[in-house]
Amino acid sequence: MTLAIGVIDSGVGGLTVAHEIMRCLPKEKVIYLGDSLRCPYGPRPEDEVKAFTKEMVAFLMTKHIKLLVIACNTATAFTLKTLQAELPIPVIGVVAPGAKAAVETTRNRYVGVIGTQDTIASGAYNRAIDAHGHAITVASLACPDFVPLVEKGDTHSAQAYAAVQAALIPFVAKHPIDTLILGCTHYPLLQQTISAVLGEHIQLVSSDKEITREVETLLSQLGQLSSARHEPHEFYFTGNIKAFKNTYERIFGANTLLTAEVVVATAVL
Repeated sequence: MTLAIGVIDSGVGGLTVAHEIMRCLPKEKVIYLGDSLRCPYGPRPEDEVKAFTKEMVAFLMTKHIKLLVIACNTATAFTLKTLQAELPIPVIGVVAPGAKAAVETTRNRYVGVIGTQDTIASGAYNRAIDAHGHAITVASLACPDFVPLVEKGDTHSAQAYAAVQAALIPFVAKHPIDTLILGCTHYPLLQQTISAVLGEHIQLVSSDKEITREVETLLSQLGQLSSARHEPHEFYFTGNIKAFKNTYERIFGANTLLTAEVVVATAVL
């Protein structure tokens, strides 16, 4: 039996992370669980997010995973340290890799962070950036309208453009940022629209590439990198699989769901 990399998210946004892992580490098996039935997590109370995250983790732990990636920023902010202490496998969150990438990208030392209400309120990105000790100014903004757009697959419409414009134009007018962290794994699916609104002078940073580097480094150190993969990737969702299929095809390419390398099913938590 192949030991897999587990990836959890509040919905379809974490597919950006799963895709990067699958692209860069093709011999690894990925098992993904998206809690699309209860998405979004951003406006939910902390205790509820913790409970939902533990349910997802319990599900994936029955699937023989060797490492867990928490692809949800809100869940990372509320549960990462606890899960790292409790689980017998390594656990990686999305906040620290995103913060690291932003620190390496910014030129004027003024970084913006957009995310869900809970992620922004937690101050997780501010602390992660401050930990690098480069005296970087951080401006944060909650964008609660973005996740519902992504979950509906509405990322390039006039409505999506208007929502991004209404949220971000006043923000960048007030803060002279040169780097913007997409502090929710749903947001990279809006990246083209965000870039169109903000322009090329603001660099957008997401965590997917940094997470993949961290996964590869950690598995290499543990001697757990796979030499071959003979089992299909598995994708589980608690809600409507149709929304997943639409997003999956946009990220991975049309007709990829028809291959024998992917299993898609509904999870009951």
